[in-house]
Amino acid sequence: MQPLNQLGYALARTLRDHLRPLIAFHLFFTLLASALLLPAIAWVMRALLAQLRRSVVTNNDLVTLVFSPLGLLGMLVGVGLFFVVIYWQQAGMLQVATRPRDNHYRLAFEALWLSSRRLPALTGLVILQVGSHLLLLAPFMLALTWLYDIWLSGIDPYYLQRIKPPVLWYFLASAAPLLLLWMGLAAKLYLRWLLALPLVALDGYSPWQALRRSVVLTRGWHRSIGIAVILVLLLIIVLPIATTLLFDYLFTPLLWWLPEHTAILVPAMLGYLTGYVLITLAITFLGIAVNALLSACLYLQLAHREARPAPPANAHPGRFAWAVELSVLAFAALQAWWILTSFDIRDDVAIIAHRGSSMAAPENTLAAVDQAIVDGADAIEIDVRLTADQEVMLYHDRNMVRLTGDQQAFGDLTREELENYDVGSWFGDVYEGEPIPGLDDTLALVRGRADLMIDIKPLPGEGQALSNAVLRELQQETDARYQCWASADSPIAAYAQCGYPNAMYSMRMATTSPGLLPFIKQQAPELKVTLIAQLILPGTLDRGAFDALGLRHNRITAQEIKLAKLYGYEVHAWTVNNRNRMSTLIDLGVDAIITDYPKRLVALRNDRRALSDGALMLVKLRNWLRR
Repeated sequence: MQPLNQLGYALARTLRDHLRPLIAFHLFFTLLASALLLPAIAWVMRALLAQLRRSVVTNNDLVTLVFSPLGLLGMLVGVGLFFVVIYWQQAGMLQVATRPRDNHYRLAFEALWLSSRRLPALTGLVILQVGSHLLLLAPFMLALTWLYDIWLSGIDPYYLQRIKPPVLWYFLASAAPLLLLWMGLAAKLYLRWLLALPLVALDGYSPWQALRRSVVLTRGWHRSIGIAVILVLLLIIVLPIATTLLFDYLFTPLLWWLPEHTAILVPAMLGYLTGYVLITLAITFLGIAVNALLSACLYLQLAHREARPAPPANAHPGRFAWAVELSVLAFAALQAWWILTSFDIRDDVAIIAHRGSSMAAPENTLAAVDQAIVDGADAIEIDVRLTADQEVMLYHDRNMVRLTGDQQAFGDLTREELENYDVGSWFGDVYEGEPIPGLDDTLALVRGRADLMIDIKPLPGEGQALSNAVLRELQQETDARYQCWASADSPIAAYAQCGYPNAMYSMRMATTSPGLLPFIKQQAPELKVTLIAQLILPGTLDRGAFDALGLRHNRITAQEIKLAKLYGYEVHAWTVNNRNRMSTLIDLGVDAIITDYPKRLVALRNDRRALSDGALMLVKLRNWLRR
């Protein structure tokens, strides 16, 4: 095999010589994948996930779902289909690089046809090659499971996430050597089988023969091949980041200097977005092509003692070629126009304080709720549980260990016992002695000042009981408000002192259980209900059963916003503490943001309201680029 500098030269020359047919193949394959493959894969995955017979997955359910037999099967199917598509595309690019023709687009069509004919063999190679890596991973996963049972079994995932106790670091320290060992073995196996794909795609080897032949051809070259692979991988990773930063550094500041006239600003932003889309498409293509050409060069050098693929004959691309490439420019311009016209100039978002202002005061306490009102939150999210004597009190976890150090379960204690706990000292000395409040105390505190989003945390089988208990509290609050209105001097004073008379209309209940939604709506049709979800399994959720969908902020997509508008419910993003992410989600179209820092979001909302239309459009452009 040639030295690395010569291999890099061969790779660059091959890319230059075969650039136009590679682009053509990439376009044709992308169209085929978009029209046929991706919908078919989505349909298979949706049908498989439907067998789980559940709609949403919470944080605690996610681990159980992933490691269930059906969850593992779903992951295997998804991984297998993903790699079949990747191998198919790489096989086509290998055909383009090693079969010089005088007509670039005929070569692209031939490569697509030849790679499609080898699809059964490529699928077999995926099963053997990817399956071997998964089998290699299996004992390490068993070892990690064993370590998990030793160190972390029975500990609430939320407790691990927030507190990060020493036992978590013990687990990570024990797991790190295992992961490093697996990565080393997997990398060695990958390098030994690196030439299997070109052998199957170009020489017609069977998958098993290709793997054995690759082992022979790469013997003695693992270090050199490994360095080449790492360098290409670094190029694929670094190039998009560096190009995006350079584009942002050079061109984005120019937009801020433009006059805020629509006739100037809109065309400039359209040109900017068109350039960005073209660069994104080019970088994506370059990463795929370089990876395929590296395999082609290594294959020719080790299997046929050739320095690099022969260049194709010089030929004029023809009208068809120009038409196809101009269509790429048209696609980029149309996508840029769609992005630009999707910006809604004037928008707003509701601010929901997560467990009160939980970064300024201890969570789920009256102090945190009061601070959230002072900070300007529109509503306050609180977690509630049932006590042993069926009272509703504010608390998140199943047991008392995270906030108090006591190992007792919350549901085993009465309200009187729970009121004696100090849940403020852990946060700071100033909050020493802060008690666990009841829902009734909290409703009285926010009366006429803010609304509540009451997130119920029932034990298994306790959902309806906790829902009924919360509804009773809301009804009692409604009675208290009507009495308050009756004694008020004027309607304006009554509203300021008492809030909206019927608490069922102003408050909101939240649950992670889709099965509870019909029950709550049957008991209180006027009450708004939010479904909280970590993950939604496609095609399984009744989207007409709730008033709002609370999604983890990194799960919210433009498609989710479209579905919300179609079915008439709100989208609430949780839990968002970064100002830039808040701004991006506002531009994405969420109706509410749940945050630990309501004051931060209030300041952001005020800042955006003070911007001119032109400046706000530029902010929306920057946020779109951050997605």
